[in-house]
Amino acid sequence: MPYKEREINKLYYTMGEVTEMFNVNASQIRFYEREFPILQPKKNKKGNRLFTQDDISNLKIIFNLVKDKGYTLQGARDYLRTNKNEARENQRVVDSLEKLKGFLLEVRDSL
Repeated sequence: MPYKEREINKLYYTMGEVTEMFNVNASQIRFYEREFPILQPKKNKKGNRLFTQDDISNLKIIFNLVKDKGYTLQGARDYLRTNKNEARENQRVVDSLEKLKGFLLEVRDSL
């Protein structure tokens, strides 16, 4: 049986790691934190933001609504307020499809 690497999930992500994930400035993440009550990162004693996996998935949903689907900030807030579970399920599907795409590209490159 081949060796399968485990996926490592961190408990908390720093602001720098989150900005690298989304390829945006820290100011945009802080702005979205003020605009969307769904984002609630923890803050340590120094005031540094620590994002959980739930915060990361909420940011993915927000970026998908605002950047990809073209929602306004108010429209995205309203959509999340009324369709929160649907948005999370849609994001899970998108994440699994992206993971599958990465696997298929890896297989293609190894051929």
